[in-house]
Amino acid sequence: MTVDMNRVMIVGSGSGCGKTTVTCGLLKALKTMDKKVMSFKCGPDYIDPMFHTKIVGTPSRNLDLFLLGENTLKYLLAEDSKGYETAVIEGAMGMYDGKGFEDDAYSANHIARLTGTPEILVVNVKGKSVSLLAEISGYMNFGENLLKGVIFNNCTAPMYPYYRKMVEENLNIKVLGYMPYMEEATLESRHLGLITADEIDNLKEKIEIMGERAAECLDIQGILEVAAQAPEISYENIEIGKAEDEKPVKIAVAKDKVFCFYYEDNFTLLKRLGAELIEFSPMTDKRLPEGISGLILGGGYPEEYPEIISENKTMMADIKNAIEKGMPTYAECGGFMYLGETITKDHKTYEMVGAIEGNSVLTDKLVRFGYKELVAEKDNLMCRKGEKIMCHEFHHSETDNYGDTFVAVKGKQALKCVVGTDNLYAGYPHLHLWGNIEFAKNFVKKCRNFSRGESL
Repeated sequence: MTVDMNRVMIVGSGSGCGKTTVTCGLLKALKTMDKKVMSFKCGPDYIDPMFHTKIVGTPSRNLDLFLLGENTLKYLLAEDSKGYETAVIEGAMGMYDGKGFEDDAYSANHIARLTGTPEILVVNVKGKSVSLLAEISGYMNFGENLLKGVIFNNCTAPMYPYYRKMVEENLNIKVLGYMPYMEEATLESRHLGLITADEIDNLKEKIEIMGERAAECLDIQGILEVAAQAPEISYENIEIGKAEDEKPVKIAVAKDKVFCFYYEDNFTLLKRLGAELIEFSPMTDKRLPEGISGLILGGGYPEEYPEIISENKTMMADIKNAIEKGMPTYAECGGFMYLGETITKDHKTYEMVGAIEGNSVLTDKLVRFGYKELVAEKDNLMCRKGEKIMCHEFHHSETDNYGDTFVAVKGKQALKCVVGTDNLYAGYPHLHLWGNIEFAKNFVKKCRNFSRGESL
């Protein structure tokens, strides 16, 4: 299949250079202009898409080449962009930073090349003059890329003409505006990245400021012209298979400040397979939703609100009882920690659901970090022994019960993980279900079987 779609990728010179500020400002400015814009984020990042979603009013999507593979990534980019005028894609880390240190495999630049998406480079100009030319020239000439423009971050209005003249007279690239330093629109960070969108009380005001500055300081028309240069994107259609000809099966999804790390395309896939997703909050709701036949507990920040979730005894009892009765349950990272017996933070231990054995302990470093191949050692809720899916881990906690249903392979390292049974997947690895659609099909099928009282 071939689709003609305008698209542009905002890439950066590195983490912290201003990609998210520029992307959010651009999205807000385009929305204010009544443009129909869709947003994406390269890589496994859950947090930046939350900010995009708040701005564009449509769930932002992740484009992760390692988790999805080439055709599936192109398929989702094209399918998710249908009905929109322009797709704005935010890169990850530096534009050439990917899976390892050998090349730019799985980087934002790799995704741009694969999809034929024009790139615009964000560089922080603070404290630089002529050395800025060397920096931009390095990104332009280091490897194959689709760079079509550059945006200056932390640039003042008086200095912009000087920087622009210097770059455009010395380098074969167009300058497409700048963003000034905006203390009043700073987005705070914590150990897993930015504070999530729902945790910022004055987020609306900050987004308004970003949008106003972007409209004033970015060359919006120039950026749209770059997006219009994108060629048609070709991909093979992916057949999902229709859901059974009966009413949808109800699956509860934990959604609140604690449980908020989800790939929107996973929800799309589950719905296409016949799931009706019902949101609930383990923080504030006292009981699970009625009539459900499955449960999803995503990642997030249980360590930031341990007192609140620990004190909600009726909810924890409901979840434990549901799992013990055989309800299919899919829990990742924070959800996995929540299902354990306890979480320890700052030498204080909090009781959790207790559906599985184990205590999770917060640390001051990343644990088991990175992309991996997840291989089943046993039959379980999601798949048969020997079946595989790509995964990603990103957490600052460790546990005394990682599980042994899968093995996570990273280079020569292979570590056992995931507590799994016929009705349970609970572990640190994050899955993009489009990476192996059979995992999603198995989960929904077993939820449907549970709803009928059949054996899993």
